[in-house]
Amino acid sequence: MEYIEPHAHMVSRVTDDYERLALAGCVAVCEPAFWAGFDRGGPEGFHDYFRQLTEHEPKRAARFGLRHFCWLCLNPKEAEDLTLAAEVLALIPQFLERPNVLGIGEIGLNKNSRNELRVLEMHVDLAARHNQLILVHTPHLEDKLKGTRLILDVLKNDRRIRPERVIIDHVEEHTVKLVLDRGHWAGMTLYPETKCSPARAIDILETFGTERLWLNSACDWGVSDPLAVPKAALEMRRRGHRLADIERVLYHNPRRFLSQCPKFRLSAP
Repeated sequence: MEYIEPHAHMVSRVTDDYERLALAGCVAVCEPAFWAGFDRGGPEGFHDYFRQLTEHEPKRAARFGLRHFCWLCLNPKEAEDLTLAAEVLALIPQFLERPNVLGIGEIGLNKNSRNELRVLEMHVDLAARHNQLILVHTPHLEDKLKGTRLILDVLKNDRRIRPERVIIDHVEEHTVKLVLDRGHWAGMTLYPETKCSPARAIDILETFGTERLWLNSACDWGVSDPLAVPKAALEMRRRGHRLADIERVLYHNPRRFLSQCPKFRLSAP
């Protein structure tokens, strides 16, 4: 079965992971901009990172027949320095027309601080001015509900933002309804230790349905699994879900959202 991995940080993964994704049926990988595992020292580091996402990673993925797409931003983990944030955001427009760039992301909140909130507003303004899709990171664990509400308010307060062009990721049982009720898309992240297990994610699907929901691995520097999405598909089969419903969540839903960007094509240009 073919599927789309809509959120994976492949710069932190070895090349063998691309091969494993292809063998499992993946046809496209979408990579949001992320923290490097340490704080970058200045805007030059981000410039090189954006080049890596738009020039190097597509070539690595293409060796295994995978399309590679990306999102660009300053990650919330590095949003406390407002001067650095302004410098990094000033770099982004020059990359937005590159053929694999889908939009602005993953923006959002990490500790729900005042500076993080200001940088989120700056990112939303950037996306609105350039008519870009938005991918949002919500905080982990006990700060998730508060952070999700703050993020939803920022998006609602900018009248230029169309809710259906925003995917809010890392939703869990207590936040998914808030997101869907605002008209946004919701992403469920399958992590071995935090966020959602496959079983919990499927419980959410069985409770809320499959409309405007997708699954992703968000595999990165930490303990994570690039094959979490096809493993969730296997769990859905074990529970008796129809193949058509599994394909809707793993392939058709991400394709439907991402195709709002005209650059998202699954066949080679």
